[in-house]
Amino acid sequence: MGAGGQMAAPPTPNKSDQSDRLKRVPHTKPPFTLSQIKKAIPPHCFQRSVHRSFSYVAYDLALASLFLYIATNYFHHLPHQLLSYMAWPIYWIFQGCVLTGLWVIAHECGHHAFSDYQWLDDLVGFILHSGLLVPYFSWKYSHGRHHSNTGSLERDEVFVPKKKSSISWYSKYLNNPPGRVFTLAITLTLGWPLYLAFNVSGRPYDRFASHYDPHGPIYSDRQRLQIYISDAGVLSVFYGLYHLAMTKGLAWVLCIYGGPLLVVNGFLVLITFLQHTHPSLPHYDSSEWEWLKGALSTVDRDYGILNKIFHNITDTHVAHHLFSTMPHYHAMEATKAIKPILGDYYQFDGTPIYKATWREAKECIYVESDEGGAQSKGVFWYANKL
Repeated sequence: MGAGGQMAAPPTPNKSDQSDRLKRVPHTKPPFTLSQIKKAIPPHCFQRSVHRSFSYVAYDLALASLFLYIATNYFHHLPHQLLSYMAWPIYWIFQGCVLTGLWVIAHECGHHAFSDYQWLDDLVGFILHSGLLVPYFSWKYSHGRHHSNTGSLERDEVFVPKKKSSISWYSKYLNNPPGRVFTLAITLTLGWPLYLAFNVSGRPYDRFASHYDPHGPIYSDRQRLQIYISDAGVLSVFYGLYHLAMTKGLAWVLCIYGGPLLVVNGFLVLITFLQHTHPSLPHYDSSEWEWLKGALSTVDRDYGILNKIFHNITDTHVAHHLFSTMPHYHAMEATKAIKPILGDYYQFDGTPIYKATWREAKECIYVESDEGGAQSKGVFWYANKL
C-alpha cells in the first residue's frame, strides 16, 4: 500500500502499519495518464491465448469433477453418520471455492479477456455463468457499466454508498455487533440473488430494475434480446435441477449443488464488497468524478491460497479496473509493473479477510464530504457516526 505499493503485509503488523493501511489515497487528478500506465506494462500481458484460457477452465472442471466424484461415491460409505455430517460442509467449501474460480473465468469472458474472439468469449461465459444460475449477458452489461462509472455516487452500479441523509432509518439499530453479524449474514447468503432479482445494493433507477427483466431500465433496446437469452440459460439449468430433484431427491440436489452454490454466492458478494469498500477510498459526485480517479478507487486484498483458486481477481483488482480486457494470468505481472507509476494511488490491504470484513462493516456505513475547503468538495469518504 502507499508509495511502496508492497504486495504482502508484514507478518506482525503494528499500529503504524494499520494507520498506513487506512491512510486516505489521493483524490486529486493523478500526475499520470492511462497511456503512461499502459506503457509500463510488458506488451505480452495484453495478449490473450485460447489454449491457456481453456487450460484454466479444464483444470477447474477437473477439480470440481473430482470433488463431485468423491462426494457421490464415498460419503455414504463413511462408518459414522457424524462423519457424513462433517464431510458435506467440507465438500461445499472446497467445491464452492473451485466453482468461484469458474465464475471468475466467466466474468473474464464478459470483459472479452478470454480470447480474441468475442463469440467464443460469449459462448464460454454463457455456459459457465448459466451453470451457476447467473444471467450472463444481463450481468455482463450491468457490470460493464460498473467499470465505466466506478467510484461515481450517481452512476456506479453496485455497492454504491449512500450519503448520511439517505441511509435507512433502521441503520442506527444495526450499528452494533449483533446488528453487523445479522447484516453480514443476510448480505453473504442472500445478497447476490437479491441484487440480480431486485437490484438490492445497486444503483437506484426511476422504476423497478431487475437483471431478469429484458425491458427494465438497466438495458437498452439493442440488448433486450440477449437478456431473453440469459433468462433462457438460467431457466434451462433450473429445469435440469428440477429433473435431478425428481430423480435423486431434493436433498441430494441441495447437497451436491445447493451447498457449493451458496458458497459461490457468498464469495462473490464478499469479494466485490471488499474490493470497493475501504475507509481509505474516495467516492465522487459528478463535479469531481473522472474515469481514471474512479478506476483507482478500489483496493487489492490478500486471500492467501484463495488468490490462486480465484484466479487473482482478489489481489489484482486495481489492474483489472484499469485494463479489464487483460487476461487474469498476466495480471500479477502487470500489477507489479504499474505500482511504481501509481505510487500512493495504488491501494493494497493485507489485513486478514475476516478482520477486514468486520472492520469495513463497522467503519463504512455511509459517505460524507470533509467540512470546508473547495479542494475536497465533491469528494466523499466513508464514516460511521450515527
